[in-house]
Amino acid sequence: MADAEAAPTVAPDPDAADRPAALTSRITGSLARRMIAIAALWITLLLFGGGFALDRVLTSAITRNFDSNLEFVLMSMIRSSEIGPDGEVRMIEPLGDPRFLEPYSGLYWQISGGRQEPYSSRSLWERRLVTSQAHDDEALHTYDSQQFPEEELRVLERDILLPGSDTRWRFQIAQSRETLDTQIRAVRQTLIPSLVLLGVGLIILAALQTFYGLWPLRHIRRAIAAMRGGENRRVDAPLPLEVQPMVEELNALLAHNEKQAEEARLHAGNLAHALKTPLTVLLNTAAGDTTPLAHTIRREAATMQRQVEHHLARARAVGRRGATQARANVHDSVESVSRAVALLYPDARLDLAGDKELVARVERQDLDELVGNLLENAAKYGGGSVFVTIQRDGSSAEMLVEDDGPGISPADRSRIFDRGVRLDSGKPGTGLGLAIVRDVAEIYGGTIVLEESEDLGGLLVRLRLPAG
Repeated sequence: MADAEAAPTVAPDPDAADRPAALTSRITGSLARRMIAIAALWITLLLFGGGFALDRVLTSAITRNFDSNLEFVLMSMIRSSEIGPDGEVRMIEPLGDPRFLEPYSGLYWQISGGRQEPYSSRSLWERRLVTSQAHDDEALHTYDSQQFPEEELRVLERDILLPGSDTRWRFQIAQSRETLDTQIRAVRQTLIPSLVLLGVGLIILAALQTFYGLWPLRHIRRAIAAMRGGENRRVDAPLPLEVQPMVEELNALLAHNEKQAEEARLHAGNLAHALKTPLTVLLNTAAGDTTPLAHTIRREAATMQRQVEHHLARARAVGRRGATQARANVHDSVESVSRAVALLYPDARLDLAGDKELVARVERQDLDELVGNLLENAAKYGGGSVFVTIQRDGSSAEMLVEDDGPGISPADRSRIFDRGVRLDSGKPGTGLGLAIVRDVAEIYGGTIVLEESEDLGGLLVRLRLPAG
């Protein structure tokens, strides 16, 4: 209907394009580094908080012990004090600590009250402890004082009414904080390195636990590498329960892919074989006719036949590539194919040298097809001499095919790999040989390179395949 209401349009999300990258950045990276970083952060926070609390507890305990000693001396002062006949306070028994007699010793006492001159220890000398009348110290009052610029004091004081006097006397005992601070520093000098050492040890333990816990993943990686290298077809090593479901899904996926590849190969093969028969009929029918139509039919049917042969070869190679245990002896394949090529080209001389035990990770049928194309081209286009060298180059099985023909110019070496390209149209062929060799070699992870032969002067074909 013309008046029908249009469907509402949804405005594009400007952040939609950034979400996959952001999500990827959050889920990628090293699991080990993540786990160690989280453990290190958590251990640091716990040790920092625990160390701070422990420092407070130990500092408070040392301070309480320090204050308890001063309080004991203060109580001794109060017990030894009385009011003399003249109404002034005096001490019946002197305090036993000799530091009270040594000037500026760091330990002092003082009694003050009323209009009487403060009664103090000899250690104070001409100095006096500050008293404040702004508050009453009926209970014990403890505080830090910096009344002496060069010496910080810890002061305990209390107001007492002595028998026979109406004056409130303030008893004060003070000691330098140097001893207290020294004890606190000694505790911290032991506590902080111990916590740091404990933290480092816990982080190392977390790292070891992480690497040990993730070690089964390395087994999976090696098992997958073994599958890719053709040693196994499945991950069958015993693994922890947490990893086993993932391995089972991986094995199921591999089986599914192999099944699909096999089905695709069968379909491609069936299609290629179904097309080859009618194409052959067309070629045979048009073979004896010289009309333009027959010429066109022959040309297009030949092109279709080349395409069918090419894709059929690829389908066979792809399907067999799933069987990663495939192995083939290169020398045996070359020796077998060379006998067949010698029958087709009796004037060509084929020589073989090199490693007789070298094995390539490739199906024997595909290897025979690769070798057959290379040897046939060398015998067909060469001058009569073909030399094959088999050798190992690192992790590759290398085969060198040299001939004494005219060779191929550098400008044509890349073009010759195109399907149907023939530099010499005077000789029979489809122009698919090197194209098939390249495609099949790449399916197996190999390469093919065209060079100039230094010994024979013609073409040198360097074929590399993964070594078994």
